[in-house]
Amino acid sequence: MPTATDLLQEITEPAAEQQGVRLLLWRDDLAHPELPGNKARKLKFNLAAARRQGHHKLLTFGGAYSNHVAAVATAGRLFGFNTIGLIRGEPTAVPNPTLAQAAADGMALHYLDRTAYRRRAEPDFIAEQLARFGAAYVLPEGGTNALALPGCAELVTELQAQTAFDAVAVAVGTGGTLAGLLTGLAGEQQAVGVAALKNGSFLRAEIDTLTQQAQDRIFTNYSVQTDYHFGGYAKYSAPLLAFIQQFGVRHGVLLDPIYTGKLLFGVLDLIKQGYFRRGSTVVAIHTGGLQAWAGWHERFGRAG
Repeated sequence: MPTATDLLQEITEPAAEQQGVRLLLWRDDLAHPELPGNKARKLKFNLAAARRQGHHKLLTFGGAYSNHVAAVATAGRLFGFNTIGLIRGEPTAVPNPTLAQAAADGMALHYLDRTAYRRRAEPDFIAEQLARFGAAYVLPEGGTNALALPGCAELVTELQAQTAFDAVAVAVGTGGTLAGLLTGLAGEQQAVGVAALKNGSFLRAEIDTLTQQAQDRIFTNYSVQTDYHFGGYAKYSAPLLAFIQQFGVRHGVLLDPIYTGKLLFGVLDLIKQGYFRRGSTVVAIHTGGLQAWAGWHERFGRAG
């Protein structure tokens, strides 16, 4: 297992040097050999609650390439929970790499058409699933709920033990990781979220709701950047893929095309624009998600 010191990497980029900004990368993708990144942090206190409530089964929702579904399946294997994944879409003759690995980790996969899947957060629908599958601890899509936040806040504590910094930056899907980071920041520290999906302005309300639930507080020391989605969730372009490839060559770091590639592209563009004050230290968070590459190559080929 790497130490916290191993997880912090200096990123030397011309744009940062020109603007007088120190850029660091927190490698949460290396935090655990089998269960790294923000999805593991979101699960930590949820798994403790499941045990405390006497549950032996986890039930969750996700798309066919979901990092969250993959993480829940792995957590079930590692920590002794049975797992059920309710997957959006139709089953295929050969499951994609994400779902194949989830099944190998012991997850029972069941499929919901899009109409049914849209009801995934409705109490009546959840009750129907529990009647069907038996008592289980229910995890929402993406793993984002109030109990996800303290696990993400621990990342800030670990980071603060290593270095002083002025801002953290993270990719945003459901908003849970950014909300958790906000609850751990101190003083004048800021957070920047880079939305991975199109029309992400609604995310601020989602984040505010989460921090209100978790700490009865709404934070103002953050922004959600909505210009770096490259067409929408899981959408991509040649410039994004070129950036990921070049970043890997320069820094020896593999980014993913859904979250962290967009994050670093966005952070470097914000630095070029002078968004961060000269002399500041900015820490981008690599939240993992690299399992998605296998499915990405299957869908789009090696060029994608």
